[in-house]
Amino acid sequence: MTTYPVNMDIKPDVEAFFDAPTNTISYIVKDPTSDACAIIDSVMDLDYAAGRITHVSADKMIARIKERGLKLEWIIETHVHADHLSAAPYIQQELGGKIGVGEGIMIIQETFGKVFNEGTEFQRDGSQFDALFKDGDTYMIGNMQAFAMFTPGHTPACMVHVIGDAAFTGDTLFMPDGGSARADFPGGDAGVLYDSIMKVLSLPDDMRLFMCHDYGPGGRDIAWETTVAEEKANNIHVGGGKTKDDFVKFRTERDAQLAMPKLIIPSLQVNMRAGEVPTDKDGNPMLKVPLNAL
Repeated sequence: MTTYPVNMDIKPDVEAFFDAPTNTISYIVKDPTSDACAIIDSVMDLDYAAGRITHVSADKMIARIKERGLKLEWIIETHVHADHLSAAPYIQQELGGKIGVGEGIMIIQETFGKVFNEGTEFQRDGSQFDALFKDGDTYMIGNMQAFAMFTPGHTPACMVHVIGDAAFTGDTLFMPDGGSARADFPGGDAGVLYDSIMKVLSLPDDMRLFMCHDYGPGGRDIAWETTVAEEKANNIHVGGGKTKDDFVKFRTERDAQLAMPKLIIPSLQVNMRAGEVPTDKDGNPMLKVPLNAL
């Protein structure tokens, strides 16, 4: 079992940015002892019907980093998102920093390279990213050590990033009244997801947990921060001692009723390329729509 270098004495400054069209929360995470920061799970805006990409969401984060006089060192993707497009390369062009993702990206690239009929020019080795994290890998944000925790189940590439007393869960876990993410995408597995969630909930009870998505169940205000203790006690899918068998049965039945995310087709094509939009043979930005393949 991997031993993770948890350090609850480090308390990063976390600033959240909510993107209403995709219900995504992106974060600027600052080292409390320096001007260094990271961005986690950025969003590129897409008007799907018009086929138009803009960078309103990313520009807000870029402006905030400049306003605060921060230095961006990392642009982290917790996984290959199926519900929003990453703005990582746009942000990198503006502010620098390394783009990092879990090494499971290669499984995603191989799987969806076939779905989208990508040619041999599409590299399936993760080389579009600056760093590929393995379970337990550490990296620095200024003087602050972060580490990646492998948490598959939603996708084969999911990683929770733990930075001091703050953990960024991606889609592995939602707020207590939101439960958990689906596990029926290619490479997903409800039993594996349960084990990953239990791994996250083995972190200290006071660990702050930051969600990638929130949908305001029951009409409540959007929220994105909770704790390990709150999730263990109250998460509607896994809390209060619910068993793995209970979870797998519920998750499998629930997933069978869910529609595909509205942006899954553009999101996968862009995000498996580290946020770069694919092009046609003449270099024009172009997306494909595979039929009866997802």
